[in-house]
Amino acid sequence: MQIARHWRQRTTRYRLEGQRNRHSGVVRFPPQPPALGEEPDLWEPVALSGRGEIYSFSVVRQAPEGYEALAPYPVALVRLAEGPLVTAQLTDCSEDELAIGQPVEVVTRRLLDTGEDGVLVYGYKFRPVLQ
Repeated sequence: MQIARHWRQRTTRYRLEGQRNRHSGVVRFPPQPPALGEEPDLWEPVALSGRGEIYSFSVVRQAPEGYEALAPYPVALVRLAEGPLVTAQLTDCSEDELAIGQPVEVVTRRLLDTGEDGVLVYGYKFRPVLQ
C-alpha cells in the first residue's frame, strides 16, 4: 500500500461514517457518490454509532495471502443499529462465544503491516459488547 493512499483512506478506516437520505431517512454504508441523475445533496453524511448485532457469521480457516497468521478468525455480517449491514472481522472472542443476534460494537484494531514501507494499517473490527 502506498503511504499517500493510506492517508486518503484514513477517515473511513477509523470511523464508521455513512449517509442518510434526506427524504426517506434510509442510511447506507459505505458512503457513495450521487448516482447518475440523482440530486447532488440527496444524501447527507451521518456518523454511525458502531453498535449492532451479528446477522450472520463464519470462521475463516484458510486465510487469503497475507492473513495466514490470523487463521482461524471469525467474520460477520453486522446489522448496525442504523440499519445497514457491514461485513467485518470479529475480535476479542472465540468462535464458540458467537451467536446470531449477539450485540457487538466497533473497535479499532490493526489490520495489516504493509512491510518495508513501515505502514501499520488500522481499521474497524467488531467485538461482543462488554457487559
